[in-house]
Amino acid sequence: MRKAVPPFVIAVVSLIAWQILHAMAGSNTISAPLQTIAFLTDIMATTRFWLDVSETGQAFLWALLISMALGTSLGVALGLSRGTGEVIEPILVTFYALPKVTLYPLVLLVFGLGLSAKVAFGVMHGLVPITLLTRGAITQLKPVYWRTAQVLRLNRRDAIRLVVLPAIVPELIAGIRISVSLSLLGVLIGEMFASKRGLGFAAVNAMGRGDIRMILAIGLFLSVFAITANAALLALEAGVRHRTAAR
Repeated sequence: MRKAVPPFVIAVVSLIAWQILHAMAGSNTISAPLQTIAFLTDIMATTRFWLDVSETGQAFLWALLISMALGTSLGVALGLSRGTGEVIEPILVTFYALPKVTLYPLVLLVFGLGLSAKVAFGVMHGLVPITLLTRGAITQLKPVYWRTAQVLRLNRRDAIRLVVLPAIVPELIAGIRISVSLSLLGVLIGEMFASKRGLGFAAVNAMGRGDIRMILAIGLFLSVFAITANAALLALEAGVRHRTAAR
């Protein structure tokens, strides 16, 4: 099995590529990494920046929690009902491939401007990966787990709660890891179209002003968060898989 490239290596390579691109394009097109880091440090000392972070973080947390709850429940239901799952999965894949921006008018019509629209955008992006990975894990679950539930005389609900879900924890973590980045992306898109606050809104304003430093500083902040979260969940997933294999 090939090992994943460590996030630290990805970060270093990205910074080197960034510096090379700055040298080729010039300061008017893209600011240097050190300049962007210094500017990010400055704006992180302002109240406005953290108000935007708080706004984005609140919407992201709600979107992720809803995606986890709905995605796991729907994935379990589709995994247990194979016929229904085979019908619904292509629909979910098609929806996932659809550019979510095309649904922007419908989302605004249903949810209006504000937090709920941003959460909806986040859920639209983060729901499907958890659903599909959960369904796939259940359909590939070894028969021994079902026999164990029968031996223990567990009803269907208890079998899912005590046997099935613990057995697919690594796949659930993998789904959450993917959903973290996608839910954040959805929330940021929602802020660009349906909000007057948040990091997405701040990025759009910076684009309108041609403020390259602000755009890159926000991108850097979000990248550090996404890489850190992904690395933590990767480590958690690897630890869970190791303990599961050792049993």
